[in-house]
Amino acid sequence: MAPLDSAPTPPASAPGSPLRFAKGHGARNDFVILQDPDGAADITPQLVQRLTERTAGLGADGLIRVVRTRAAGVDAPADAPVWFMDYRNADGSIAEMCGNGVRVFAAELRRTGLVGVDRFDIWTRAGVRTVEILSPPEAGEGTWQVRVGMGPARLTGEARTVTVAGHELAATEVDMGNPHTVAFLPDDAALEDVDLTRRPTLAPEPPHGTNVELVVPRGERHVAMRVHERGVGETLACGTGACAVAVAAALRAGDESRRPWRVDLPGGTLTIGWTPEGDVTLAGPAQIVAEGTLLV
Repeated sequence: MAPLDSAPTPPASAPGSPLRFAKGHGARNDFVILQDPDGAADITPQLVQRLTERTAGLGADGLIRVVRTRAAGVDAPADAPVWFMDYRNADGSIAEMCGNGVRVFAAELRRTGLVGVDRFDIWTRAGVRTVEILSPPEAGEGTWQVRVGMGPARLTGEARTVTVAGHELAATEVDMGNPHTVAFLPDDAALEDVDLTRRPTLAPEPPHGTNVELVVPRGERHVAMRVHERGVGETLACGTGACAVAVAAALRAGDESRRPWRVDLPGGTLTIGWTPEGDVTLAGPAQIVAEGTLLV
């Protein structure tokens, strides 16, 4: 179902004029959200870096621009959904997808009246994503629960090793619209003790970078993970990473039931499921915590 294009629209931003923003997070994976419906703003890497910087800026793991697909200057089919999630990593680089960001983006569209229904499509650099508002917060304040259709996972079959904490681990490469390298720690390694201030060593080195997930089992269809995100560093949650981990964990466990997996992250818990067609779904919280106007 397509979003409503007749819903109220934030004021257009002429070049050089102030931009409206919101700050939100999904499982403590946080984002600056810029309202630029008509694509008037110049979103440079330097602007992204300045806004996401945690001491002199607003502070965030990434930046999301709310812009109409037809105004975004991206390759999209004529029947693409109205709204495009323009996602940037904190270093200013462009990313294909962000699972936690999609939920926050959906909550912001619904909260501000840019869509008037609880199930709608958005356009991303990884294609169409269908989002569903499972439960809105009371009086518009608090935590939204949102489920996202993440599309199919693709096991690339590439052979790669991850070296971390003195262990060389065979990894599973999973493409969720963006690349993930998933490695399970041995029983004698504590997930909490691993140093992720820098990315683990990968061999061979992926030519376009990757997100690295370290995983330990916690029980039946239940794992815990930490992630070092491409272009960001360690974050408290990663939605596409949680999807990649659940796919790799189900494969490792020989689980073909398509029953949901629980994935614990430092910032919270996400639930990963599968549609009857085999597409991956991601469900979890989204919260908008502030809004205002940029002065820089």
